[in-house]
Amino acid sequence: MKDKTALIIGGSSGIGLASVKKLASHGCDIIIIHRDRRQGVMDLEEIVHSLKQANNVSIISHNIDATNPEKISETVRSIKSSISQIDVVIHAVSRGNLKPFISDGAKLSMQDLSLTIEAMGINLKVWVDELLDSNLLQNGSKILTLTSEGNDKFWEGYGAVALAKSALETLSRYLSIELATKGITVNTIQAGVTDTPSLRLIPGSDKLIEQSINRNPYKRLTTPEDVANTIFLLAQPEANWINGALIHVDGGEHLI
Repeated sequence: MKDKTALIIGGSSGIGLASVKKLASHGCDIIIIHRDRRQGVMDLEEIVHSLKQANNVSIISHNIDATNPEKISETVRSIKSSISQIDVVIHAVSRGNLKPFISDGAKLSMQDLSLTIEAMGINLKVWVDELLDSNLLQNGSKILTLTSEGNDKFWEGYGAVALAKSALETLSRYLSIELATKGITVNTIQAGVTDTPSLRLIPGSDKLIEQSINRNPYKRLTTPEDVANTIFLLAQPEANWINGALIHVDGGEHLI
């Protein structure tokens, strides 16, 4: 992927970070959007330094609120000042409320729902609008979004995120058609249960992990690297005719 640039929105951990490592290892320049405190920033800087040294690539990180329209606009202007095209956009924002809809204790408020849906569902449109206005998305650009099985099956406390991911799936499908005339593809990856920091925040995640291992044909969880490998494949020119798809990356787990 020499002379290609990937924008990874949510690239400091989990699937986002695994994608940074995978694409960089194949010569892709990277722009990471993340939101971390000081220690997280220092940890990411160490990883970035190693990747740059090992692969001779450019990796730039922006520690911003990826859901703030003003920050998004400012960041895209900064990107435009040095780059003519974004070849791959990965939307991996993880920011949601993990509470039940109904409970005698803490439960989801309308504000919780709105914030989660905005961050993990419709935030993609803000980025796409800014990137299009700056002419950074062009013929051959690819947009990849991430969803999960929690949309189809009940996961305790996952309702707000499930709503957001459902919105993201719909948005991705519509964008895939509306952007086709520009030669831009949009696809969604539904990973199997993946052991990431975000998964560990879900109530009852240990039980979810155990159940997923038991029903997976390969008797293991999906790894961030499994998903990053698929992202790498979808980033190739040979994937230009894959558009508007929901792609399962779970070893067949969704079938059982």
